[in-house]
Amino acid sequence: MGESAQIQAILAATWHPTQWRDVRVLVAVSGGPDSVALLRALLALTHQPQHLHVAHFNHRWRGADSDDDANFVSQLCKQWDVPLHHGALAETPEPASQSEEAARNARLDFLESTAAAIGARYLATAHTADDQAETILHRILRGTGIAGLAGIQPIRPLNRLTTLVRPFLQVRRQLVLDYLHSLGQPYREDTSNHDRRYTRARLRNELIPHLEQDYNTQAREALCRMGALAGEAQTIIQRLAEELLSQAVVSRHSTEVILDCTVFSSVEPYLVREALLTLYRQQRWPLRAMAYEKWVALAQLAGCPEAAPSQLALPHAMHVSRSGQQLVFRQQVAD
Repeated sequence: MGESAQIQAILAATWHPTQWRDVRVLVAVSGGPDSVALLRALLALTHQPQHLHVAHFNHRWRGADSDDDANFVSQLCKQWDVPLHHGALAETPEPASQSEEAARNARLDFLESTAAAIGARYLATAHTADDQAETILHRILRGTGIAGLAGIQPIRPLNRLTTLVRPFLQVRRQLVLDYLHSLGQPYREDTSNHDRRYTRARLRNELIPHLEQDYNTQAREALCRMGALAGEAQTIIQRLAEELLSQAVVSRHSTEVILDCTVFSSVEPYLVREALLTLYRQQRWPLRAMAYEKWVALAQLAGCPEAAPSQLALPHAMHVSRSGQQLVFRQQVAD
């Protein structure tokens, strides 16, 4: 089987064309090999190319190189007659402000707003199996739970109207390169992928090759397999956490929730923390500043009040108090 047939077969198996070719799809294209390959594969599998749109976000990190990426994507879309939506940072960021997390957030905000503007049913990104392995390893090094070990989700709701899909998560990067070579399709090289200032570049070019050379030649595959198993476990845990939370809710409003703590009395602390995390997600309360220690303290207050203070002040103006058998969450809203 040639590279074209192989990569299209994987794509069709993970995200069959009948699921997307009759609706609008926004494809995130940076100009790099992964996203260019995804666009070419989608074009090959659809019979209605007018439903495909491309979004490109210019972080302006690399000056003229970033502008050249944008021009390359523009020419690619003209060649294949695909509508293009451009986004960019308003100004070139200072080196000190160039963080990988900030870049991801800015890009995702642009992609989500663009998908909403054009009525896209799906937003497709080109994360590969190599990206999955790098993500899982990075999370292990930072310290993560089972949900983090599951890595990048292949599909998840982005909002009420749009679903985020990553149909290349089972595709190795080498197959992507072979596929583009077989098509004679050029692509852009991002020099930041080799810049040691960025954690992902060090993982990709130093740590994972070291692991493959000295510890396990199949290290990437092992990491992805662990991620798949963790994802299966997390699905079960999430269902249990949602059931537990639904039993505990006494009342719920946008800025105040009251829980019945008797529900948590004989439940393992891990599941209590997962239920409280689920509450935060459902309420759309900010999660970023909630470190592990905060979740432990919150779970202790919910399930074992004698081991915790009667109230907690949490990030983003969240106040939690225990009154008898009730746990009360109140978020202060700025005037």
